[in-house]
Amino acid sequence: MTSAERRVEPLALPGVLSAAEAEETARAIAAEQRADGAIPWFGGHHLDPWDHVEAAMALDTAGRHDRAAAAYEWLARHQNADGSWYAAYAEGDAARPTDLGRETNFCAYPAVGVFHHYLATGDEAFRRRMWPVVRAAVEFTLDLQQEGGQLGWRRDPDGTPVADALLTGCSSVYQALRCALALADLAGSPQPDWELAVGRLGHAIRRHPERFLDKSRYSMDWYYPVLGGALRGQDARARLAADWDAFVVPGLGVRCVRTNPWVTGGESAELALTLWAVGMERRAAEILRSIGRLRAEDGLYWTGYVYADDAVWPTERTTWTAGSVLLAVAALAGDTPTRAVFGGAGLPRGLDTDCCA
Repeated sequence: MTSAERRVEPLALPGVLSAAEAEETARAIAAEQRADGAIPWFGGHHLDPWDHVEAAMALDTAGRHDRAAAAYEWLARHQNADGSWYAAYAEGDAARPTDLGRETNFCAYPAVGVFHHYLATGDEAFRRRMWPVVRAAVEFTLDLQQEGGQLGWRRDPDGTPVADALLTGCSSVYQALRCALALADLAGSPQPDWELAVGRLGHAIRRHPERFLDKSRYSMDWYYPVLGGALRGQDARARLAADWDAFVVPGLGVRCVRTNPWVTGGESAELALTLWAVGMERRAAEILRSIGRLRAEDGLYWTGYVYADDAVWPTERTTWTAGSVLLAVAALAGDTPTRAVFGGAGLPRGLDTDCCA
């Protein structure tokens, strides 16, 4: 690794991940990355744009900026004419899409990664090169916004818009739109329509659960309105407290599904990141410590653990699970770019709208 690829300070969190372990995890993610920049879930599996970005952001936290930039360049080269990306590509091969649907949260999320990379590197040429990519992706995404502020979750392969909205996906889009607005400010390109869209979306997330499909059995629907930044302060803490016992298994991590005896590394790490964002750092570190059993010898993480059977399941180690762990560690360890995109204090808020006033 060249000196340009290294962080000034090693990524580490005492009691959770040593600098050597964090470096091993970053190296393992990079080893799964294709030469063209694509980051599939693992060798032989598919790539989806959201998890591709999550893994790229993790590479930036560990100072592997060249590899992260290659991941974003892959997106730039393979963006569809309408600003979207397909939902899945076989083994990260852009010539072999396996799901021709185009999902709004998948297409919006590169804005988070691009802004994160810019904050990590200060690379103005990269920012200018990626701005048209982000702008086109946001326009695709907002074309599916509904009257109530929520976003239809995808366009089907034949182009039909799906009106059904997902709370987790929309919460992720909320974060992405705020990062896109920050990039617009840097580009000197005001986007008043985006500002209005952010306000409407945030209001829908905070006040109108009836506008979203009921996916409350999944932990992501529980914590994502907080992780995405739509909820903060007492409202965020109250939401997390309400279902804490339903989803958190002490000493093991976070259930993916309320009723299943299965804790997952990705959801656990994301909850840790969520807890950090609302000032609950001690609990965040506890959650990260609890998933140490999922760490494999190569530094990647198993997807989940079925504690009723004392079994790792499925038998796969995904780049995005490892990526989510590094991002949570980075936030708790004080990494400024990661704190900026997930804390959100300095991100544009858009135009507040309140249809309930």
